[in-house]
Amino acid sequence: MDLGRSFLTSVLRQPGAEAVVDGSVRRTYAQWYEEIRAAAGGLKAMGLKQGDHFVVVMRNRYEMATLYWASHMLGLVFTPVSWRATAEEIRYCFEDAEAAAVAFDGASGDAAPDACAAINLDPKKVVIAADGKGDGIAFAGLLKSRPVAGPEGAPASSPCLMLYTSGTTGRPKGVPRSHSAELAASIAQIAQNHYRFGESCLGVMPLFHTMGIRLLLGSALVNGKFVCLPDYSPENVLRYVSAEKLSSIFLVPTMFHDVLRHPKFGDYDLSSLSRIGYAGMTMTPALVERCNEMLKPELFVNYYGSSEIYTFTYCAHLDRKPGCAGRAGMNQIIRVVAPDSLDDAPQGESGEIVASMDSPEAFAGYWKRPDADKKSIQGRWYRTGDLGRFDEDGELYVVGRVDDMIISGGENIYPEEVEDTLTRSKLIGGCAVVGLPDERLGAKVVAFVEPLSGDLTPDQLDNACLQSGLARFKRPREYVLVKAIPRSASGKLLRRKLRTGEYEKFQAE
Repeated sequence: MDLGRSFLTSVLRQPGAEAVVDGSVRRTYAQWYEEIRAAAGGLKAMGLKQGDHFVVVMRNRYEMATLYWASHMLGLVFTPVSWRATAEEIRYCFEDAEAAAVAFDGASGDAAPDACAAINLDPKKVVIAADGKGDGIAFAGLLKSRPVAGPEGAPASSPCLMLYTSGTTGRPKGVPRSHSAELAASIAQIAQNHYRFGESCLGVMPLFHTMGIRLLLGSALVNGKFVCLPDYSPENVLRYVSAEKLSSIFLVPTMFHDVLRHPKFGDYDLSSLSRIGYAGMTMTPALVERCNEMLKPELFVNYYGSSEIYTFTYCAHLDRKPGCAGRAGMNQIIRVVAPDSLDDAPQGESGEIVASMDSPEAFAGYWKRPDADKKSIQGRWYRTGDLGRFDEDGELYVVGRVDDMIISGGENIYPEEVEDTLTRSKLIGGCAVVGLPDERLGAKVVAFVEPLSGDLTPDQLDNACLQSGLARFKRPREYVLVKAIPRSASGKLLRRKLRTGEYEKFQAE
């Protein structure tokens, strides 16, 4: 079954159920399906056909969600690109994806329209939504098109989505995903997060990210309500959960950190929230404990995976094992191997995490990047680039990135352990630990911290580390107070920017 037919089954099952909300826009499945068919008709009239890449640069909004489903009605390859990317990166993605058509709103400023001009894209192949400016077809006009009769059908093995990796280590890589892989991934998301029919969720994770797409598709499969949040802020998350009586949220740890620390947290009724989950990066045990204490969820899941293979592992008992990534997900095998080999690491020791490419959720390889395939896919194993270890129960802990581990004075130091210690001190809002060159030690541990007050001193932080039980050799040798820790559009920590000095120092007022 292709994704277009999957959506149709949901429409037929519960046509009157509320499907999507974006501010004043509210649509049932039947109402939305009519508009999706019209949008698909407009895209077809533009000359788009099965297999074409339709590149979209938008915030999480009704228009983007509609174009996602309209693409699947025609068998297009929906290709979302971060609106926070630079003009050069957006142009690169347009060219790399061989965009047959493009849609954008005003989120990227002039970057998207300038990229369209740079690649000489015909304005008749451009859709402009809401606050977007430039030459093209207005989204509102697209909805006046002659609707398609329904899903036109596409082979389950054919690509339906192409995500771009965050590009934290170089040019973004295209990750083509098939209809069958997307369905398998979304069913796994539903099963392992215990979602129920009618589950309502917040669409705050960007729709150019695997987490955002997973919620949009998974919500439809269970006739749930997908509430778009175009502009993220901690208070907006609180406001939407309270106003829409949402039952689930799925965020990155950074967002949970911000929400729980918001001064108006106690002003909102979050009693409807029963299922919470996180992915995208590790969460410190201290933050896990705060989530359990302040949100009191029935179920709290750490979901570990990637754009390439959605599910690696999941853990639903974080109250007993904060920070644990758990066991392999449905249809998955996880191993921890020695560096530069596929030999299993000794029990209890850290190594690189590899996942089976035989999973029905797996991609087939990167878009036009045989070099990346050679590096990441070895036999039937996908090298995640993450460091992990199995505990005595056979459960996985992710301890960092292979490239992030600090070797200082011959000792292996994992940044996440030091970050958790500093976070527990309650002296800081956020932190990131990296290794910087040191003539004597090879690399020294440096902590970049967001202070909660202007009079914070390195001595206070050092004392917090010494009193915590953290081994002396692991404590930072230097502390840098910064205005904000650099992060990607999906909330991932960008340690490379700290290493290269791309940050703003904190200035006390």
